[in-house]
Amino acid sequence: MIAPTCRTIVGLAIVLLSHAPALFAADAPRPNIVLIFADDLGYSDLGCFGAKDIHTPNINRLAVEGTRFTSFYVSQPVCTASRASQMTGCYANRVGLAGALNHTSKAGIHADEVLLPELLQQRGYATAIFGKWHLGHRPEFSPLRHGFGEFFGIPYSNDNGPLHPVVKTIPSLPLIDGDKTDELDPDQSQFTRRLTQRACQFLAANKDRPFFLYVPHVMPHVPIFASERFKGRSARGLYGDVVEELDWSVGEIDAALNRLGLAEKTLVIFASDNGPFLSYGEHAGRATPLREGKLTTFEGGVRTPCLMRWPRKIRPGRICDEPVASIDLLPTIAKLVRAPLPKHPIDGLDVWPILSGQSNARTPHESLLFFSGDELQAIRSGDWKLHFAHDYLTVAGPPGQAGKPANFEKMQPKSIEESGIRGIASRHGYEVRRIEQSLFNLKDDLGESCNVADKNPEVVRRLEAMAEQARGDLGDSLSNRRGSGVRVVR
Repeated sequence: MIAPTCRTIVGLAIVLLSHAPALFAADAPRPNIVLIFADDLGYSDLGCFGAKDIHTPNINRLAVEGTRFTSFYVSQPVCTASRASQMTGCYANRVGLAGALNHTSKAGIHADEVLLPELLQQRGYATAIFGKWHLGHRPEFSPLRHGFGEFFGIPYSNDNGPLHPVVKTIPSLPLIDGDKTDELDPDQSQFTRRLTQRACQFLAANKDRPFFLYVPHVMPHVPIFASERFKGRSARGLYGDVVEELDWSVGEIDAALNRLGLAEKTLVIFASDNGPFLSYGEHAGRATPLREGKLTTFEGGVRTPCLMRWPRKIRPGRICDEPVASIDLLPTIAKLVRAPLPKHPIDGLDVWPILSGQSNARTPHESLLFFSGDELQAIRSGDWKLHFAHDYLTVAGPPGQAGKPANFEKMQPKSIEESGIRGIASRHGYEVRRIEQSLFNLKDDLGESCNVADKNPEVVRRLEAMAEQARGDLGDSLSNRRGSGVRVVR
């Protein structure tokens, strides 16, 4: 079992754990759910996660009033796959959405998959998404066909348009309201404000019924933009301005919850889809003290900041080091709202004992898997993380400047349709390197810098055996395996 610790940092909370069974009684009130997801936010880009040059008082307040999860994992270090896991409770490979979709993609979330909003909608919840969907842009993949009652946002990343920093042949970026294109190439400096406005309107309109509000922000994915009100406010330049505007958004949503008398009834979750886009330098976040960032399965790519608050249910002022994964959100929320789980297998597990701070609560996962595309690149069990031999992306020289990726001057622009790790490297200024099989003890070596495989052969064998079982289920292109449990194959 994965078994770090949880500790309290702001006194002893008044948590009625002895009344925990009542939380799941048939007549117990069901919580509202607010899920806020940043895009490419770095592990250390928030004040409550160590940032000194970006002010995030509203997000910090979530840490004081709720719990800060320092070992929160996404299943893949890239947009679509991470979101597919969060919405389905499955590793993205199981549902056929490994990697990232773009404006040319024909794939999307399959109609047979049961998403979190569908479970909640079946329980009478009002549901809405305001932000980036990224699970398919064709009509059959619309959020409105997968459990959301409202949608206002973009179908894929904000660089899938004329503002892409490298590729200049991409058609206009659509802004969609419901199932209709409302604008083409909208002013991206207004995204955060407009999404926040719609979110607050939704809260007011649904204050008398249970709701699920999903706000997957467009920022701070490149290209980054802040509104005039926030430009120049941060000591971290434009990137810091963007994050401070996201913090403002969290504050506005929180203020609406309080104004409407809903805060006590609402579980608020804040996290990021993956780590920072390091090639973009000053326009990217930081993952200190973790290794690497987005597009890699090192900790900087798959471990993201996470905060959760639910007054009198989640202990305030607590830091939890126990691993929790985005795939766990669906089964945990399903338990809280007393919704049946999907009939087909999912990979996430109920982690409510961890979230609520129950004594000696430990992760129910024997291991957590980290894929990049269809490659099983790493596995964590306990304090141990084993990387299998694989290529990865790194910034070898100076990072990019002024919104351009590293090595921009040397690039030969490629079509966005080019796939594979070398295509990604050519578009975003990375260098391809290789790591051989390596074992790290994350308790002592959070930066994954000291390979201790030779000193711990029994640990390597144990994790290899776990990985081999996972390959039989989910597949692994590194070992040319097709998984028997994969439901959709692109």
